[in-house]
Amino acid sequence: MDIQLLGTNLADLVWALSGILISTCQLLAIFVISVGIVRALVIFLRSSLFRPQTTTAFQRSRLAMGYAFSLGLSFLVGASILKTMLSSQWEEIARLVMIIAVRTALNLLLERAIRNSQAFDESLALDNNGKEVAPEAAIASS
Repeated sequence: MDIQLLGTNLADLVWALSGILISTCQLLAIFVISVGIVRALVIFLRSSLFRPQTTTAFQRSRLAMGYAFSLGLSFLVGASILKTMLSSQWEEIARLVMIIAVRTALNLLLERAIRNSQAFDESLALDNNGKEVAPEAAIASS
């Protein structure tokens, strides 16, 4: 078997597999973000319609959506890396660096918002009637 022919077939296989992986990562990002949006909407509607704690409902839905966005962005960063993996042009590599920088910054901001949301959610307390009370009032009543 000719080595050059083997190399060509292998290169074609790598290109085909990378295209499949890129599309898979992009589809997973769309799926995860979509599920997160629907889940956040369900959490918000269920909590705000059946309970009077709209602040808590907002925070919990925001937290669920933040996790989904963070995971979706990670899939998109992976797809961008795979796209540029086979490219040897400096323009493509520079574009990848910019895309990863922007998405990483977004991901860090989302993670910070998630941490703040978790801290807020933990600091909220409910009185005996199911109404939200300030953290100071919750501490005083316990």
